[in-house]
Amino acid sequence: MNALGDWGDIRIFLAVARSRSLSGAAHLLGMSQPTMGRRIRALEASTGQTLFQRGREGFQLTDEGASILLHAERMEEEALAIERQLAGQGAELRGLLRVSCSDWFGLHVLSPVVARFTALHPGVRIDLITDSRFLDLARREAELVFRIRPSESPEVVQRKLMQMRYALYGPAGVPPPTVGDGIGIQLITLDSALEDLPDVHWLRNTFPAATFAVGSNNRDVQARMCALRAGFAVLPTLLGDRFPGIERHDIHPPPPSRDVWLAYHRDLRGLARLRAFLDLVVGSLGEATGEWPSGSDAR
Repeated sequence: MNALGDWGDIRIFLAVARSRSLSGAAHLLGMSQPTMGRRIRALEASTGQTLFQRGREGFQLTDEGASILLHAERMEEEALAIERQLAGQGAELRGLLRVSCSDWFGLHVLSPVVARFTALHPGVRIDLITDSRFLDLARREAELVFRIRPSESPEVVQRKLMQMRYALYGPAGVPPPTVGDGIGIQLITLDSALEDLPDVHWLRNTFPAATFAVGSNNRDVQARMCALRAGFAVLPTLLGDRFPGIERHDIHPPPPSRDVWLAYHRDLRGLARLRAFLDLVVGSLGEATGEWPSGSDAR
């Protein structure tokens, strides 16, 4: 191999460049921090160049490191394409399937489907990753993702799985606030980083005089705070209708609904465990309101 070392060294180089720390890179690759440090030092020794500047801001690429970054990313693209191509030919219902979604959707919607699937196919392990980040399908951070907006990548196969309805909820036994007013009313909503989402705008417009008392990016936290009488909250009905201690108020017009999309990389369309899980998800949750992209064999 040339001075850049093998593909494993390049993966470590890219992980450190992206996370800017050995601990973050070790977490990304599932390796120990000392191993990461040793491999980076060995890579620098083999190239005869200092690739990272170590300092208070973490690991910063030197000019030499930056000069090979694009080449390393191209190597990664090719290696990942090979991995996806081989994985997509897996015909056995065995192995790992990583599924990503939001926390509340994983807990209240997907968990029963995952439990049923693992009972039907004990050779498949499902890793259900609840994360607000949109994990990268091309890098195989996940094989299947559920998102509230479609992907713009031409390499992604996707469909609209369902329309998610939202409603206003309040503590059990507490009458709803007056529409167009909201004086003296406290609201529970998303945190400031998500304040541009449709349900937050709906709350502002519907109850302009109300106080935004609590914010959280976790829908279960919002529901729990509502049950503890901290205020009223807009929640997905699949969560709110099942949560103890709160009740639904049908306000007109209702909060805007959101579409839920499922998506996976086109190279994995032949992966048997992915297709089997998709069949169960769509059969359990799908409303057949979306279309698969023409020319694909996805379902």
